[in-house]
Amino acid sequence: MGMFIREDPSYDESVRQTGFNRYKQLLGIRFGQWWKVNLLTLAGCLPLAAGIIYAIGVSSVLVLLPCSLLGGMIAGPFLAGLYDAVLRGLRDDPMPWRDAWNRAWRQNWRGSLLPGAVLGLMAGLYAFMAMLFWWAETPPTLGTVALYLFSLLVLLVLCSLYWPQLVLFHQSPAIRLRNCLLFCVKHFWRVMGTGLLQLAYAAVLVLFAPWSLFLLPVTGAWYIVFLAQLLIYDQLDEALQIEGQHE
Repeated sequence: MGMFIREDPSYDESVRQTGFNRYKQLLGIRFGQWWKVNLLTLAGCLPLAAGIIYAIGVSSVLVLLPCSLLGGMIAGPFLAGLYDAVLRGLRDDPMPWRDAWNRAWRQNWRGSLLPGAVLGLMAGLYAFMAMLFWWAETPPTLGTVALYLFSLLVLLVLCSLYWPQLVLFHQSPAIRLRNCLLFCVKHFWRVMGTGLLQLAYAAVLVLFAPWSLFLLPVTGAWYIVFLAQLLIYDQLDEALQIEGQHE
C-alpha cells in the first residue's frame, strides 16, 4: 500500500517489485522510518536556515558566509543520515532505523562536515541572490535567471550523486566527483530529469511559502531525496555495485 495509491489486487508486498509498484512498496514499508529521519534532518538544518534568514534580514554577505558554512557543517551529518536511510530502504536493508541512524552518524559525521559546509555555503548564496533579484529595482534579465536556475540544477544533480557515494563508500572527494562526472555523461538525461524534479520541488516550496512550510514535517526533505534516488538507483547500483558490496 502506498501514499494516495489505489490498492492493486495482484500486488504482493512480500516480493521485491519493479517500476511503479516498487515506489508503492517502498512508501508502504519505509514511510514511517523516513518520516522520523526527516524530522531529525529538519532539526539539523535549523541552524543553517536561521543563519541564512538572519543574514538576509540584515542584508550582509559578511554575516551570510560564516553562518552558511557553520550551519552547513551542522546539517551535513544529518543529511548523510537521511541519504543513508533512503539508500538502506532502496536495497531492503533490514537493520532497524535507529541502529542505522546511529551507525550512519558514527561512520559519516567527519566526512560529511566539509561537503555540508560547501552545500550550506551554496544554499546561502543562492538564497541571498534570489533576494537580490527580488529587491532589485530593475528585474534581472532572462539570461541571468536562466543561468541562476541552470547552476542550481547542476548543484542538485551533484548532490544526488555525491552524497550516496559518501554514505556508501570510503573514497576521496576527488574520486566521488570523478564518478559524478562519468555517471552524468553516461546517464545524462536521467540525471538531468531528477535534477529538474528536485528543482521543481524546491520552486513549489519557495513560491507557495509560507503555506508550503506546513508540508515540511510531512514530506520535507525525505520525499524528494527518495524519489530522486529511486529514479537513478538501478543505474547507480550497476555502476557502483551497491548491493553486491552491502549485502
